[in-house]
Amino acid sequence: MKVIAFNGSPRKNGNTSLLIKTVLEEIEKGGIETETMQIGGKKINSCRACYKCFENKDGKCVMKDDAVNEYVALMSAADGIIIGTPTYFADVSSETKAFIDRTGFVSKANGGLLNRKTGAAVVAVRRTGALHAFDTINHFFLISGMIVPGSTYWNIGYGREPGEVGQDEEGIETMHELGRNFAWLLKKTHE
Repeated sequence: MKVIAFNGSPRKNGNTSLLIKTVLEEIEKGGIETETMQIGGKKINSCRACYKCFENKDGKCVMKDDAVNEYVALMSAADGIIIGTPTYFADVSSETKAFIDRTGFVSKANGGLLNRKTGAAVVAVRRTGALHAFDTINHFFLISGMIVPGSTYWNIGYGREPGEVGQDEEGIETMHELGRNFAWLLKKTHE
């Protein structure tokens, strides 16, 4: 089994990364392979709603000048998907939103590539607005037919400066429990 995590923060080693790593540590303890892709700060075109993915049905977006087709292939091959983002004006980063829109369209166009995969949202926030970002990612997972494990609280960690989220004891414990639940669910769905 394999879990792929996508970090939607332009800060490669910031708070979002720390939260994702905390979740993945628990998943790895369960004997599950993990990988993280950095999407924040990278060029990801927004969806043009051209519907070519529905015409072609080849598991790809027709736009080829960014890494979205690589991401779709990784998601399709993975058993579990984690999407992490910082909170920007009470929502996900622009890269995360474009990533969700494009991969979601390709998945739907190709018979539900993400259906029944396990997914979890992870959100870093300075003060408020994280719940909306959390909902944005979970809406994507749920409309894609994915299975979403819970934790002890919403999968949110508080901190502004890089690494500061590590001081949010409740947030870090939430990530540990999310990782344990994620690993348990993957194993149960693959029995």
